[in-house]
Amino acid sequence: MFRDLKPAYLFCCSVLYAFSVLRPSQGISVSTHHNLHKTVGSDVTLYCGFWSNEYVSDLTTLSWRFRPDNSRDIISIFHYGNGVPYIEKWGQFRGRVEWVGDISKHDGSIVIRNLDYIDNGTFTCDVKNPPDVVGTSSDVHLTVYDKIPPVGAGVVSGAIIGTFLGIILLIVGGLYLFRYIVRRRARSETSFLQRRRSAAERGKVSGKAGTVSKGPVLYATLDQSKSGKGASEKKSKLSESKRDKK
Repeated sequence: MFRDLKPAYLFCCSVLYAFSVLRPSQGISVSTHHNLHKTVGSDVTLYCGFWSNEYVSDLTTLSWRFRPDNSRDIISIFHYGNGVPYIEKWGQFRGRVEWVGDISKHDGSIVIRNLDYIDNGTFTCDVKNPPDVVGTSSDVHLTVYDKIPPVGAGVVSGAIIGTFLGIILLIVGGLYLFRYIVRRRARSETSFLQRRRSAAERGKVSGKAGTVSKGPVLYATLDQSKSGKGASEKKSKLSESKRDKK
C-alpha cells in the first residue's frame, strides 16, 4: 500500500519545491505618449518608460521601430542591448536620432531632430528584461505640421458649447437673484404696512376707551356740585329762620 503512494508523494514534493524555489516570469509594462504634434524642423522627444519586477541588467533590451502612415513597412531606428545604445546609421532617420534615456531609471527615451513630413507615423517602443519577457509594446503617433497645429473642430465646438452653457447659467442665476431681491423687498414693505395698520388700530381703540371712561367721572362731578349747592341753600335758610325768631 505504501509503495503505491510513493510516486504520488514524490510528485507532490517536486511540485512544492518548484513553487518554492522557481519564480514564474512576470509581465513587463511599457508606456509612451499616445499622440504628439510637432512642426517641420523641430525636435521631438519620444518617451518610453517601463516597469518590471526584475532588476535591470545587461540582459535588458530596448528597441524603437517606426511605421509610416499609409504603409505597412516597419523600420528599426534604435536598439539598446548589453548596456550599449545602437543607433541606425542608414535610412531616413540617419544622423537625427539621439539616446537620452537611462535604463537604470527605467527610461528608454530618444530624441528625433529636424522633423519632416516623412516622419508622420507610429513609433513603437518594446522592452525585454529577462526573465520578464512577457508583455506588450507601446505605440505613439507623431503628426508633423507646417505650422502650429490647428485646433480641432471638436475642441472648437466644445468651447462654443461650454461658453453658451455658461452664459445661460449666468442669465438664469441673475433672474433667480433678481426675483429673490424683489420678493424680499415686497415682504419687507408688506410687513411694514401691517405694523403701521396695527399701530393705528391700537391707537383708535385706546382713544375710544378714553372717551367712554370720562362719562361716569363727569356725572360724579355734576352730582357733587349739585349736592354742594343744596347744602349751601339749606344753611342759608336755617340762618334766616334763626334771625326771624330773634
